[in-house]
Amino acid sequence: MDRLYEFYRRRLQYTDMTLVREFETAVSWDARLVGIKGARGCGKTTLILQHIKKTFQNNLDVALYVSLDNLYFANNPLLEFVDTFVKHGGTHIFLDEVHKYPDWAVAIKNLYDEFPMLHIVFTGSSLLELERGKADLSRRALMYELPGLSFREYLEIETKMSFPAFSITDLLDKHGQIAQEIVSHIKPFMYFSDYLKIGYYPYYLEGVGDYSMRLEETVLVILEQELPMLRGIEPAYIPKIKQLLSIIAQSAPFVPNITKLSERIGINRQTFITYLTYLEQANLIRLLYRSTTGIGLLQKPDKIFLDNTNLMYTLGYNNPSMGTVRETFLASQLSQVSTVTFSPQSDFLVDGTYTIEVGGKKKSRRQLQGIEDAYIASDDIEFGFGRKIPLWLFGFLY
Repeated sequence: MDRLYEFYRRRLQYTDMTLVREFETAVSWDARLVGIKGARGCGKTTLILQHIKKTFQNNLDVALYVSLDNLYFANNPLLEFVDTFVKHGGTHIFLDEVHKYPDWAVAIKNLYDEFPMLHIVFTGSSLLELERGKADLSRRALMYELPGLSFREYLEIETKMSFPAFSITDLLDKHGQIAQEIVSHIKPFMYFSDYLKIGYYPYYLEGVGDYSMRLEETVLVILEQELPMLRGIEPAYIPKIKQLLSIIAQSAPFVPNITKLSERIGINRQTFITYLTYLEQANLIRLLYRSTTGIGLLQKPDKIFLDNTNLMYTLGYNNPSMGTVRETFLASQLSQVSTVTFSPQSDFLVDGTYTIEVGGKKKSRRQLQGIEDAYIASDDIEFGFGRKIPLWLFGFLY
């Protein structure tokens, strides 16, 4: 147990506080039970260590960080460990990688019930589900999902400058003023192409040279470990899911022919759609529907994207076309703050109100004529005009 405390203090010592994401201030840390899930590599561990360092710097003994994939917990029950921590004055415990612990939801529910004065924060895979039989945490836990870095956050890291995030309505209505202010400080196109390739997952800071290899390893862990563990998929079916992801990576974004694709992979239609849902829950792909009402495991998506542009460059094998990169970037940024659905007239319908078409700097509004609240997200321009908005500016939504 002493080694876990030593590991905790060492991790805190080397936790960089240069950039603390604004997500940290959005979490209600005072709640008794807080869950943070997200894709592997999006920065969950760093987030909670930064919070501990910032909040408990004058009394580190009342807080403790442990990762539940530590070998210590193979032979030592979590309940006994926490009991000792509480008896020594602990009030806040931070449990990382909870999905690696057997019956994790039951274990956390027991902690919640046994120690009413203890504040518990847990993190885990984006595949975590709270409603699992008797260990229903949905009524107890405040849940958050941490996305990868926005273009705005990437700029803050690279330039050491601070930039505000903007609501979708402010960005659409005041984009000229907003772009003018940003461009007076930095040149966004000095950084935009790098962000599209290596800027979404914070571990790019550990080395750009092996970034693609690390991202591939992240994808393999999700497919080979997390899907079987958290969705009960038999290992024998994992090659088919890999094949499915490979097809998507080389084709996305595209309108799927579910029947032909399922036949190509050798699975039935219902299983195919279920696998698509799992890949989206794992933050590997993004599914667009004509409407968000009544979406279920049997409803086929109208369009399929990879989750972010970094995955396109890593998994797509060939250099993707800029048209597909632009669409994927916009879907990735918009989906963190808005409801994005498929639009038969253009690329996206946002919050059921705004129609947005993506294109290069010469993109015209011809196909948007007669559509109210219609906008062009245009690449290769620093400033927009009227309802033509710089594409990069949508990276300032969060």
